[in-house]
Amino acid sequence: MKTRVISGIIGLLLLFIVVFTGGHLLNVSVFLISVIGLYEFDKAIKNINGLKTILFVNYLFAIGLFTLIVLNRKELFMLLIFIYTVVLLCILVFNKKVRINDISITVLGALYIPFLISHIALLGGSIYIWIVFITAWGTDTFAYFVGVKFGKRKLCPSLSPNKSIEGSIGGILGSLVLTLLFSYYFKLGNIINISILSIICSIMAQVGDLTASRIKRLANIKDYGKIMPGHGGILDRFDSILFTGPIVYYYIVYFVLP
Repeated sequence: MKTRVISGIIGLLLLFIVVFTGGHLLNVSVFLISVIGLYEFDKAIKNINGLKTILFVNYLFAIGLFTLIVLNRKELFMLLIFIYTVVLLCILVFNKKVRINDISITVLGALYIPFLISHIALLGGSIYIWIVFITAWGTDTFAYFVGVKFGKRKLCPSLSPNKSIEGSIGGILGSLVLTLLFSYYFKLGNIINISILSIICSIMAQVGDLTASRIKRLANIKDYGKIMPGHGGILDRFDSILFTGPIVYYYIVYFVLP
């Protein structure tokens, strides 16, 4: 627990510095998280019926994606998808060792990690970027303590036997309280919009957590890696962030800013 706490504090300090600074530091940091996440995903997937991602193609996809973000050329995203798809299909045609399952899991890895987490970079410079982390980690923290104190009914015992329905509800309420306090302090405006966003993010954060648990269960591993002592790998810490990032970005773009 001591190692976990120290590692968590250091991680939070680094997060604060990166997000507060923003700009290229944020873009590079999110890109590095994406690359490490792809590596952890590939390593885990190899334990599932011999599946393997075509890792170098996903690395190139991540490079292309974050290059478009840095250059602010989001209109070229569909071109990137086209090139990515053609490259994978060419590999399938000309490399007889590559199976259709490998192509499928490669695409899943690209969408699950670099695509989802790239929305953090897209939120750079916006005050709303903090809601991504407040809702995700606020949910995790409150769900844990409420679950320990009041948890009786299992939420999803086949995937995560320690999670309870009471903890899940506590996580949602905790996320809501933290988000409203943040919104009030920074005068973000419409309390209903912010409340709805918080609840959706909290629910999706838990879905993200369960998604990571499902993959780890299939791969028969406890953690994705050991990069964060006491916490596991990058995907163990950012599994919920992968889901809350896009939710915040699209909600803000379509429901808050117009």
